[in-house]
Amino acid sequence: MSSGTLYASFRIRSVVPRALVNHFKLDVTIVDPTKSGEQFAKDFPLKKVPAFVGAKGYKLTELMAVNYYLLNMVQDTAAVERLTGKNAEEKAQIIRWESLSNSDLISQIVAAFLPLKGDAPYNKKAVDTALETIDKIAAIYETRLTDYTFLATENISLADLVSACLFTRGFNYLFGKQWRADHPAIVRWYKTVIDSEIMKPEFTDFKFIDEPLAPPQKKKEKKPAQEPKKKQEKPAQAAEAAPAAEKKPKHPLELLGKSAFSLDEWKRTYSNEDTRPVALPWFWEHYNPEEWSLWRVDYKYNDELTLTFMSNNLIGGFFNRLSASTKYMFGSLVVYGENNNNGIIGAILIRGQDYVPAFDVAPDWESYAYTKLDATKDEDREFVNNMWAWDKPVIVNGEPREIADGKVLK
Repeated sequence: MSSGTLYASFRIRSVVPRALVNHFKLDVTIVDPTKSGEQFAKDFPLKKVPAFVGAKGYKLTELMAVNYYLLNMVQDTAAVERLTGKNAEEKAQIIRWESLSNSDLISQIVAAFLPLKGDAPYNKKAVDTALETIDKIAAIYETRLTDYTFLATENISLADLVSACLFTRGFNYLFGKQWRADHPAIVRWYKTVIDSEIMKPEFTDFKFIDEPLAPPQKKKEKKPAQEPKKKQEKPAQAAEAAPAAEKKPKHPLELLGKSAFSLDEWKRTYSNEDTRPVALPWFWEHYNPEEWSLWRVDYKYNDELTLTFMSNNLIGGFFNRLSASTKYMFGSLVVYGENNNNGIIGAILIRGQDYVPAFDVAPDWESYAYTKLDATKDEDREFVNNMWAWDKPVIVNGEPREIADGKVLK
């Protein structure tokens, strides 16, 4: 029986812990979480990698913590000291560079390359801001590496292993020939680190790119060639023409007729008045549950969300695609939590008692779960108040999670 299990996937944060296990021949089983059945999700509900489970059930997550725990299993004390530092100053510098790379650097790289790849909604201003921030952060590395061979000490340390790995996504998608020419010290250092004994097996197929990813282009749909229209003969007598077909309602919710509750007046009240003391009491005074219904909306794939601003962009795209139904709806969705650990939830008011006609105008509407709320229940009413006021944490699995961002559908 091995001393533990390391869950490591294709994600870049998995590379260093996997390399440590293989290089030092640790008695640890490496498992791809996508092939582990339900066990990984059971042990780690957030499904973040890398993750480690010891032989006695000890569980550990987060890249830096897993790295240090694995090195504690290495018998070669001299090698461990080189990687983790021989005194307080070296250890602090190593942690400093690891932390900078694992937070500021990689978050901005992800914010830039995912939209450029088409894996997240593209927003030019947001991507440009991320690229500018990357250059500012890279300048710190370039300055250090112009005068020193490595980041924290005179040898390759965890600072270099972790930082080089996280720089990889930049070299995969963003750092073309020109960027590399502008950052020669980083490139020299990066090549040295990935060619080291520990890292080389992980980078056998690595290649630099010539040009960075270009912004995604919208594909123009080709219209089928139209045949020339044939002249139609006019009927002999206009009186015998077939009667015009009755116009169908533009939206199925039009069939419900005009409501006594004025949605436009409610939207003006919400926009112009203080939410808790004025707007919400107005809503509950005028709300008619026979004509309208309230729904809790949960995004189904929170485990796939990364940066909070990207989750908020996801909400914005969803609301844009609901434009055909906005005259029958109101509400908000919020992003709770922090980068790489967040979720989407909200409360929506809908004309009628069925959520489908309102939501199915958006192609991605089935990415969300819908639960009808009962305004006679205090907990449901309070949930709506909190989702529309944004002034209290969201309670998720009994744990309060701060609201990071959100959007209003009105």
